[in-house]
Amino acid sequence: MTPDQYCQEKAAASGSSFYYSFLFLPQDKRRAITALYAFCREVDDIVDECKDSNVARSTLNWWRSQVDEIYGGKPQHPVALALVPVTAKFNLAKEHLLEIIDGMEMDLDQPRYPDFKSLQLYCYRVASVVGLLSVEIFGYSDRQTLKYAHDLGIAFQLTNIIRDVGEDARRNRIYLPMDELQQFNVTASDILNANESENFQKLMAFQIERAERYYQQALSHLPSVDRKSQRTGLIMAAIYRATLNEVVASGCHVLKERISLTPLRKLWLAWTTWLKS
Repeated sequence: MTPDQYCQEKAAASGSSFYYSFLFLPQDKRRAITALYAFCREVDDIVDECKDSNVARSTLNWWRSQVDEIYGGKPQHPVALALVPVTAKFNLAKEHLLEIIDGMEMDLDQPRYPDFKSLQLYCYRVASVVGLLSVEIFGYSDRQTLKYAHDLGIAFQLTNIIRDVGEDARRNRIYLPMDELQQFNVTASDILNANESENFQKLMAFQIERAERYYQQALSHLPSVDRKSQRTGLIMAAIYRATLNEVVASGCHVLKERISLTPLRKLWLAWTTWLKS
């Protein structure tokens, strides 16, 4: 199996919304974004699947050394090998790859966030940075597009947080800012014990409204000159916003179930958004 084939299997196996957005890209860009996505999956899986935090931390440090090797050495991992030509061709910053790892490591150190400002740093590292790297791959001519990528990354991560409240709680993680729980009279125990009270519903409505604001803000930043090159991001936005709408339609029962779109619906959204963009 070649490094590119490994990355392709990693992306396809995830069933992620990102995978569907890659389908319409030219081959070189599809190969590049798939390698970047596989990198994100590898480092994220370390934190989610490794039960021993010390082992997880050591493995993340090994990945930092692999990033060093990507930029002038001989990396070992197939994903790192796939990224060697990608980082050179699309001018991907080493610091951004390292910052993604830093974001994943925050999950080992910080299962709670006191306020939205502290959560923003996490969202920036695990999502906005990925957006900034993706923009380099897709291509852009107006630097305003970087603001679009930053805000869209925040919107995506807020959507993930909203969708996965229950799943994260089962890992003893609460990404909803603690001061906002207090504002809506919701306790951490309510989240951990899946208590879907009326106050919890109000808290979630507040979170959804903020995520929607970030989508609107991101799209307002996208210059028309770069709209065509950024169609992949627009596909992801369509799929993620549809997921957010499904959460609302379900009554925000995110503590007890995980809302998701069918593969067919994701493909349909990807195709129709590509045609419209």
